[in-house]
Amino acid sequence: MTLRERKKQRTRQALIDTALEQFTARGFAGVTLDELCEAVEVSKRTFFRTFASKEEVAMAPLEDMWRGFLVELAAAEPGGRPALEVARDALLATLDGLADDDWAGRALLSYRLSEETASMNAHSLHFCERTTQVAMDIMRPWLDGELRGRDPRPRLMVDMLVAAFRYALNGWAADPEAAKTREELAARFREAVGALPASLTLTAADSTGTGPSSTGSSGTGSSAR
Repeated sequence: MTLRERKKQRTRQALIDTALEQFTARGFAGVTLDELCEAVEVSKRTFFRTFASKEEVAMAPLEDMWRGFLVELAAAEPGGRPALEVARDALLATLDGLADDDWAGRALLSYRLSEETASMNAHSLHFCERTTQVAMDIMRPWLDGELRGRDPRPRLMVDMLVAAFRYALNGWAADPEAAKTREELAARFREAVGALPASLTLTAADSTGTGPSSTGSSGTGSSAR
């Protein structure tokens, strides 16, 4: 990068770090934009050249990861593999390729803030929808002609990928014994994606007590759920 680009990157990172620190300590609503800019010693004009809102700076670690995922996905060679597998590997490659050793700590703070801040959660949902649409646009040329149009499977596939990551992220953040590293998060994500096929074939128990999953005279016992 040029000197100018490196300076912009340092300012951006300082805004992210300071925002996460102050939002965590004082609450998202307890820190004004003026206070944040003063702490980093930048003008509001500089802030808005970098981020569109307080929500965006607070969500930056996770949003940067998803932007990296789109880059990895666009560069992927499908090679006839299942699209879900290609997308999974692109996200794992993104996590593996993060050069910032402090990313996991920032992502953890960002996620916890979003869980307790309605405006951050709403911002995250809008970002997720835009990212999903871009991912589908990238993958559309890989799919057979009959899957392009109104077929729901491409969208559902991407939604399941996002749900698997969300599940992994939630468990990683909530588990006090989990190593707060991107390697641990990646392992949980890989496990969650691996559980997707079996999750679609789960059988609900018969509430009348006469179904195959109930304990009766046949002695078969309850089925695994």
